[in-house]
Amino acid sequence: MSAVTVEHLRVVRGGTVVLPDLSCEVRRGSVTGLLGPSGSGKSTLIRSIVGVQRVAAGRIDVLGLAAGTAALRSRVGYMTQAPSVYLDLTLRENLRFFARVFGAPQSAVREAIDRVALGDQADRVVSKMSGGQRSRVSLAAALLGSPELMVLDEPTVGLDPLLRRDLWNLFHELADGGATLLVSSHVMDEADRCDELLLLRDGRVLAQDTPAGIRARTGAGSMDDAFLRLVES
Repeated sequence: MSAVTVEHLRVVRGGTVVLPDLSCEVRRGSVTGLLGPSGSGKSTLIRSIVGVQRVAAGRIDVLGLAAGTAALRSRVGYMTQAPSVYLDLTLRENLRFFARVFGAPQSAVREAIDRVALGDQADRVVSKMSGGQRSRVSLAAALLGSPELMVLDEPTVGLDPLLRRDLWNLFHELADGGATLLVSSHVMDEADRCDELLLLRDGRVLAQDTPAGIRARTGAGSMDDAFLRLVES
C-alpha cells in the first residue's frame, strides 16, 4: 500500500516547467530516498506532496487524502532545507511552541530533543547554533506528534559522518515503528541507506526501485555509476 501516490504531476514556476509529467509512489512503512542533482526538482516535488506548491495539473494522494488537506496537518511532518524555526528562541522554547501548535504532549519535546542528539543545546538560542545544529532543530520540530509521514528535504546536509549515520538509524527506527519517510538528498552515497529510491533528473523519474534493483538494472557497482548509466541510456 502506498502512503503517497503522484500521478502526472505538472508544476510550472516562474514560467519554467519544473516537473513536466511526473508519476511515482512512496510505499507505507519505508524509508524512500529522493535522490538527484541540484535543480532536478526534488524540492518542488516535496513541496507538492506536503501541499504548499501550486500545481498546474496532476493528482497527489497523501495517506488517502488529497495533498494539502487540512486533516493532514497533524499527520505529516515536514522539514524544509532552510531552518523553519524561530532563531531568537532556544531549542526547547521552539519545540514547546510547536508542540502546542501541533497538539503534541509536552513530553514529546524531550523525546524529540534526545532523538536529534541536542540535549546539551536545549537551552541555547538557535541563532547561536551551527548550520548543522539548526537543521537538527528543524528535524526535531518535524518529529513532534509522531507523524505518520515524514517528508525531509536534505536533512543531513552539513552534518559530519557520525551524525549522518545516527540520523539514518533514527529514520529506520521510525519506519520500523510504522512511519513512512521520504528523504531527499543530492549525495549518492546515501542511497544504500534507503529501502527504496526515486532517482530524479530534470524533473523526471529516471528510476524507482531498491538500491540493489537499480544496480542490477544498470550493471553498475556504485550508485554514482548507476545514475550516470541511466542518464546516458
